[in-house]
Amino acid sequence: MTTLPPGGNTDVPATELTVTVRWSGGSLDASALLVTHAGRVRSDADFVFYNQPEGGGGSVRHLGGENGAQRIGVRLPDVPDAIDRLVIAASADDGTLAGVSGLAVSVADGSEVAAEFAVPAYDAETVAVLGEFYRRAGGWKFRAIGQGYTTGLAGLATDYGVTVDDEPDVAPPAADLEDPDVAGLPVNMAKQISLRKETVRITLEKKGIPGVRARVAVVLDRTGSMRTLYAEGVVARIVERLAPVAATLDDDGSLDAWAFADDFARLPSLRIPELPDWITQWVYINASGGRQLPPLPDGSLRDPDHLAHARGGNNEPLVITDIIDRYLREPGDPVLVIFFSDGGVNRTRQIRQLLVDAAQHPIFWQFVGLGRAEYGILERLDTMPGRLVDNAGFFAVDDIETVSDAELYDRLLEEFPSWLEAARQAGVIRP
Repeated sequence: MTTLPPGGNTDVPATELTVTVRWSGGSLDASALLVTHAGRVRSDADFVFYNQPEGGGGSVRHLGGENGAQRIGVRLPDVPDAIDRLVIAASADDGTLAGVSGLAVSVADGSEVAAEFAVPAYDAETVAVLGEFYRRAGGWKFRAIGQGYTTGLAGLATDYGVTVDDEPDVAPPAADLEDPDVAGLPVNMAKQISLRKETVRITLEKKGIPGVRARVAVVLDRTGSMRTLYAEGVVARIVERLAPVAATLDDDGSLDAWAFADDFARLPSLRIPELPDWITQWVYINASGGRQLPPLPDGSLRDPDHLAHARGGNNEPLVITDIIDRYLREPGDPVLVIFFSDGGVNRTRQIRQLLVDAAQHPIFWQFVGLGRAEYGILERLDTMPGRLVDNAGFFAVDDIETVSDAELYDRLLEEFPSWLEAARQAGVIRP
């Protein structure tokens, strides 16, 4: 048996499995969502719970249970090809999950337990994503998540695209369209963004930094090896998920942006109301490979024609230098830079020196690896000596599309609070 920590994953046999949700105290309902590669259900029929006990042609079934345990049956070989993930959740019957103790999840093949996960305790949350099955290299894996939400079962369902018409009293408060950031956006996008802003807020509270102010920047790898991720819309969805982070942290709600390959470009800052047009102009254009990026009126876009056709190696030092220069010229709140790369990092000496020198500035660098690759110096950031403060973090994900919003925000903000504290003590951030 494999005991998983939060965020841990393990291979599971592609057979008939039983997921058992166990707890003591309180009352829970287990549920499952059949989710496509786009992170959404195909229809309301892909939401399996006590009132709809079967989905996916019978491949996922709510098996009921007794006091203190409920079960979900999963026949992995029969899961429809269009389904990429099976999300397992639990919701409080009445009130919050604070009264629930000993919450745990096990995945069993017959009498043999393949994986077990002890879920963290909750407070004001009313529903939790406990874990998920996801496809990988022709097989299946199970990931432990344990992320709680305050939005209730209806809110969780809405987050994945289920239409909830008969429970308006428990609809997620963050999903209403009174949010000025989402005015004028398509309804589904507006609900998703409002829910994500609430998830960011909860994450900040859990990290002990509610109300913190910071400028947020995203750096998008657009080397040749990234072309498929652009063409399939993965990069566009990354931007959609980061915009609510900036909307929550930044005092004007804007997300600064750069793209890089052999060269780099500073892109226009993004605010949520402009999200669809921004993605069309600055993300999907990257997938075409044959169109030029239009220059900005102030001329700040660097060599757009070269970058539009750049499909060669990585030149991280160029874009890192420009980011540092930009924020030194425009002092203000601390900066969180979220830097995406799919590998090929080889300018070790230059990157190391830039980050050592940058430790004296109020900029935190969160590097994210997309896929399994060689990330070079990025994988050694936590042990890199010579810095005034530890100003950088790194994690890689097999497939960012399988990572829930709550888990993604948790990982993006994992080291940011400790850097804020260390930077204040070192005088890097001044009152």
